[in-house]
Amino acid sequence: MAAVTSALQPGFVDQTLAAQSTFRAVMEAMARPGRPQRVDVEVGRPSSLMPGAAAIALTLFDHDTPVWLDPILSSAPDVGAWLKFHTGAPMVADLALASFALVAEPGALPDLDSFALGSAEYPDRSTTLIMQVPSLSSGETYRLRGPGIDRTISLRATIAPADLFERLSINERLFPRGIDVVLIDGTSVVAIPRTARLVAAGV
Repeated sequence: MAAVTSALQPGFVDQTLAAQSTFRAVMEAMARPGRPQRVDVEVGRPSSLMPGAAAIALTLFDHDTPVWLDPILSSAPDVGAWLKFHTGAPMVADLALASFALVAEPGALPDLDSFALGSAEYPDRSTTLIMQVPSLSSGETYRLRGPGIDRTISLRATIAPADLFERLSINERLFPRGIDVVLIDGTSVVAIPRTARLVAAGV
């Protein structure tokens, strides 16, 4: 065990300041859906995790937040051990038990109905998806509306799966239950909370 621990990346260089900075960036992203924020902190991490995803994991995960890793991350020898060592978060195979899901290959994202969707009494007991995507600055343009957005906002991004926003339409049917999504491109972060809606073409 000592050999495994010594081989792990160190996590935050400055635990307190980095966690505070990352938390503020995530909260700002959730309050302003579709608007990119920066997670600009020094963080040692497994190579398969983008800096933003690693920083958010170190900030939000703990022993009370079960985490599901997609096949790419779960098969990486260091990701699960790194998360357990730095956060204490338990890794789960059942998507419906996950408080967070870390996704490195969003093109293979399981059906959203497979994740925890919350309940009428506890809508917050749902899975938050943290997804690494190719780009949050180039690609297709998406127009979003909802709380925290002045009329509409345009998000230019390269996102997989291509039908992500179509899948997220379940949030309108389920609200206040539903799935919140955090998209990561390097150190850039965009939140798509369950209250955000895609503006139909021509509207």
